[in-house]
Amino acid sequence: MADEDELDRLLDKLTVRTKVRLLTGATTWRTAAERDLELGELVLSDGPAGVRGEGWDERRTSVLLPSASALAATWDEQLIEELGGLLASEARHKGVDVVLAPNLNLHRTPLAGRHFECFSEDPVLTGRIGAALIRGIQAHGVAATAKHFVANDAETDRLTVDVRIDERTLREVHLAPFEAAVAAGVRLVMAGYNQVNGTTMTAHRLLTAPLKSEWGFDGVVVSDWGAVRGTHDTARAGLDLQMPGPAGEWGELLVRAVEAGEVEEAAVDDKVRRLLRLAAWSGALGRPRRRGRPHLRPRQARALARRAVAAGAVLLANRGVLPLDPARLGTVAVIGAAAARTRTQGGGSAGVFPQDEVSLLDGLRAGLRGRARVVHIPGPAPAGPPPPLDMVIGSDPRTGTPGVLLRVLDADGTELHAEHRRGGRQLEPPLPPGAHTVEISARLHPRTSGTWRIGISGFGRLSLHLDGHPLLDGEFAATTDDPAVLHVSPPAQTVTARLSAGSTPLLVARRELAPGTGRATVVGAQPPGPAQTLAAVSRAAREADVAVVVVGTGEQHESEGRDRSHLALGPEQDALVRAVARAAPRTVAVVNSGGPVELPWRDDVGALLLAWFPGQEAGGGLADVLLGRTEPGGRLPTTWPARLTDAPVTRTRPVAGRLPYDEGIHLGHRGWLRARRTPAYWFGHGLGYTTWAYDELSGPAHTAAGDDLTVCVRLRNTGPRPGREVVQVYLSRPDATAVDYPERWLAGWTAVRARPGETVVAQVHVPARALSHWDVVPGGWRTEPGPYRVLAGPSAGRLPLTLDIHVSERT
Repeated sequence: MADEDELDRLLDKLTVRTKVRLLTGATTWRTAAERDLELGELVLSDGPAGVRGEGWDERRTSVLLPSASALAATWDEQLIEELGGLLASEARHKGVDVVLAPNLNLHRTPLAGRHFECFSEDPVLTGRIGAALIRGIQAHGVAATAKHFVANDAETDRLTVDVRIDERTLREVHLAPFEAAVAAGVRLVMAGYNQVNGTTMTAHRLLTAPLKSEWGFDGVVVSDWGAVRGTHDTARAGLDLQMPGPAGEWGELLVRAVEAGEVEEAAVDDKVRRLLRLAAWSGALGRPRRRGRPHLRPRQARALARRAVAAGAVLLANRGVLPLDPARLGTVAVIGAAAARTRTQGGGSAGVFPQDEVSLLDGLRAGLRGRARVVHIPGPAPAGPPPPLDMVIGSDPRTGTPGVLLRVLDADGTELHAEHRRGGRQLEPPLPPGAHTVEISARLHPRTSGTWRIGISGFGRLSLHLDGHPLLDGEFAATTDDPAVLHVSPPAQTVTARLSAGSTPLLVARRELAPGTGRATVVGAQPPGPAQTLAAVSRAAREADVAVVVVGTGEQHESEGRDRSHLALGPEQDALVRAVARAAPRTVAVVNSGGPVELPWRDDVGALLLAWFPGQEAGGGLADVLLGRTEPGGRLPTTWPARLTDAPVTRTRPVAGRLPYDEGIHLGHRGWLRARRTPAYWFGHGLGYTTWAYDELSGPAHTAAGDDLTVCVRLRNTGPRPGREVVQVYLSRPDATAVDYPERWLAGWTAVRARPGETVVAQVHVPARALSHWDVVPGGWRTEPGPYRVLAGPSAGRLPLTLDIHVSERT
């Protein structure tokens, strides 16, 4: 790796124009190369749950991990480091130098559309889990990116929203995970789209102080894609790299600004030096790179992803139903459409085409093969657009090969390009010169007769024809300039058509291309809902030894680019669970969502398991938990409300462009405690397959301001099985008057394992920062002397042990 003197020598070789060229992406996903410096391109890729690479192509698949909310639910930094290594392995295999992960924004409100892609509601948990992922990625020579700096916690008007937030809240809550990322050595930080206190983040002073000056960040600040909207203000700020390219607000405009003395060349030099430093670390500077092979073989990667599913699954309630004993099962009724088509990931730019997807139904069938009969009753179809055409429902009309035919036509309808593709979700169809229309066609192979739903997603002029008969023909203007909506998840236009089983009608979908509307085109078809009534569902559940009912959010919920308007699963899914629970006391409800949903029947079921968006190995990992092969390892990373109206913070919609963070430091469980409200499930809650007794909390009676603490929690495994317990430690400040403190706040945790009857001692490190608050007037961290209380237990709502300590001024 080049030293600083070498970087200065390289800088001296460059003209202002060349320097500026290096600071703007060469393509959507690559930086510019410079032969005179032996500087190669850097390739960047989305990557929170899987490394996609440079393009959206269903033929180039990725290992799909559980969602970030599921990863944080593990409370397991060692596992997260291993998963970071898996992402790095995928990146190296695909020639990717920079993974755009982790997302360190917080679960401020349960309505946030990107909830699943963020870790937790708590700055300490988010910071530690994020740092672990960064260490895991970067240990293998791939750079990680902490995003989206900062307070980019909702999707409504996210390109323009002005978040109004006080300095103490910024420091203690929203900046804290990014500070932890910098301490972990993160190589890039991504500036978000939003404004904070009137200034857009790509031009914000926070990019300089505290990020670069106070925290010592020596890496690259990259813009979110398309977030740079000005030249002078962003160039004078701490932003280093504008993406994507080559067009943008820097380029020739920045060259002129430097030549006119409006932007100092020294500021440009600092940006280029940072980029060269990153390139040297990544192996893109000074010598030809050898792309390493993945250090994990496919079987190892799948095994690790499967282990992560079980580690993040949260057992919210269990009334003696789980784990299931395969030896005592004759028939298992698996109920719900989501059981057969388990949703493995949320929507938006972080999505990938997974190598494989194992549904919960398939996982249980494999786990019980030769032992018990598994019957599936689909129940109501999930809400949302029809699922994209796949290799089961469609075939190429020219060759008969399963999949679809993708064509690109000119304005006269002449074919410019044609190729076979695997499915109807085409986000980046090729654009040869003269491209005017994207066409996706397929012979449909319906297995069910009845009224089907057929849809096409995109903007502009859209049409659908079935055997030559028009189903849809209209103009659908773009309603947003949000890149996630334009390029990844455009809205669907849906029609109905009657299809007969055994027929092979020809479906032709066309989308005319128009400037500023992207080119994503998605064509889907959904068969009619099942004929089974709730009475039939109840009968199947009653006749089985156990019923597993799976419910979850639809494709239109939990996606980048839009926030949620409610937390309800819908009357059909709620009625389904109630019907099954009434018929079968041994009912296990599995929730397939990335964030909180309302569970009005939660007290009616025998067991309740939160699966999150569990990634490609969903079925195997969840079956491992249900059948007792492994414990459900998860603990909630965010507080779950019983009803949306109970949640202390729900607002995502700005007023006059502004979104005030009025809750201040009282975010998540802190806000619930302040409001004296009781949620359905507290932050940190989760059950295993054994029970624990918390016996004693011990530690020093006195400490000095600025010193770390270690406290010890003695606990016993009082149940019948070996188990793992996440021991959580919180702090409170009794009778404080001078400073506004939360009623209590997370200070640290550790996990312990024990055999039945065994006593263990958990040593929990409490850093000095946990005892401090941000003092706005002098502008620094301060620890107020006086009494503090340490609390320990299994969740923010259950802390049976306390210890009083006194903190004195440091002399």
